[in-house]
Amino acid sequence: MLQNYRTIKEDNQHETEIKKSRFICFLKRIESEEEAKNFIQQIKKEHWKANHNCSAFVLGDRNEIQRSSDDGEPSGTAGVPMLEVLKKNDLINVCAVVTRYFGGTKLGAGGLIRAYSGAVAKALVATGIVEGRLQQEILVQLDYPQWGKMENFITNEHLSVKDTQFTDQVVVTCMVDENKVTDFESQVTDLLNGQVSFKTGEVTYHEQLIQEV
Repeated sequence: MLQNYRTIKEDNQHETEIKKSRFICFLKRIESEEEAKNFIQQIKKEHWKANHNCSAFVLGDRNEIQRSSDDGEPSGTAGVPMLEVLKKNDLINVCAVVTRYFGGTKLGAGGLIRAYSGAVAKALVATGIVEGRLQQEILVQLDYPQWGKMENFITNEHLSVKDTQFTDQVVVTCMVDENKVTDFESQVTDLLNGQVSFKTGEVTYHEQLIQEV
């Protein structure tokens, strides 16, 4: 399993206009090549009046599958530039389709490359990129008087919290990198003078929004 990965926060679309041509970028998280192809066909069906529906997708833990299509635009001016934006941002399992409605002004090869790559880049900014990290759930059980210290520790260490329960005690579920579990428990034990107990939960991917492109 990957220790971490980057992908889009959610499926989304974003539109830009260049010299009266509309460029609509559709982004989708995908799990298979079939899903990507179905998504591309869906957009083509919905936007059958468009001049072009160019596409690119990356698939697999290490982007073993990479595909792109210029869909009638001059060779190399659409699909490949779109694909390069996905790769430059180290994304996996993402499909991008850029639908173009021609506005009457030709952009030239360089202009098309900038338009299609820019449409994807702007859509990524609008959508957001997340990093998924393989982390261990650690349930930290403590008494209420200790909660202030623990809360400050969580904030200062920039820890991700999956859940917090307030019953007869406080139980906070922290997401910790697998290789840092021992250090985490040791630090918290020292911080709370041993007045704490730990339970181990599942190992799961936890996604956090990171700096956009």
